Amino acid sequence: MTDDAQTTLPVDPGLLDRLWDFDDPAGTEQRMREARASMPPDSVAAHELTTQMARAMGLQGRFTEAHELLDSIDSAHPFVTCRVHLERGRLRNSAGDPQAARPLFSLAFGHASASGNPYLAVDAAHMLAIVEPDRAEDWVRMGLEIIERSGDPYARRWRGALHNNLGWTMHDRGDHERALEQFRLALDTYQASGTADQMHRARWAVARCL
Repeated sequence: MTDDAQTTLPVDPGLLDRLWDFDDPAGTEQRMREARASMPPDSVAAHELTTQMARAMGLQGRFTEAHELLDSIDSAHPFVTCRVHLERGRLRNSAGDPQAARPLFSLAFGHASASGNPYLAVDAAHMLAIVEPDRAEDWVRMGLEIIERSGDPYARRWRGALHNNLGWTMHDRGDHERALEQFRLALDTYQASGTADQMHRARWAVARCL
């Protein structure tokens, strides 16, 4: 592979799967940092890993530091731009300001859709469903439609999260029958292609709703 190809190649979603542990954001941040150090510093993949470092910082409550790290990213690549908007939105939402997060997720959705990245488009749709509970069903339906059209194996893995999050939105507003339906759809998805932890959480959600 040429140096130019290495520079413009996006990050492998499988690599992110191996590096991420949401129960250990500090360890995740360190693994992201080490993986980034092995890549050309101005490559698309390195910039994408930087956004994931910021996400891990946010999960540790280090919001100011995470925003500063996102500010340091200098790339016009649409995938990087999309991830910056996504992670800045997640930081705002985690800090308790979903209204400030909403336009950032909308920007991310637009960039991902325009650049033909179904994985990031579904990620943005699933976050919009969280911060816009009144439109959650519309965003989940849109995310599922993107999954069906794309055939992307990584985008398909969002199906369980979409159903799970919609289930909790319905549960929180007292619509327990429809929430249970969504939790069961999430469980079906994770039983087909999920981790043991995802299946455990999905079973717990079904049991909680019952």
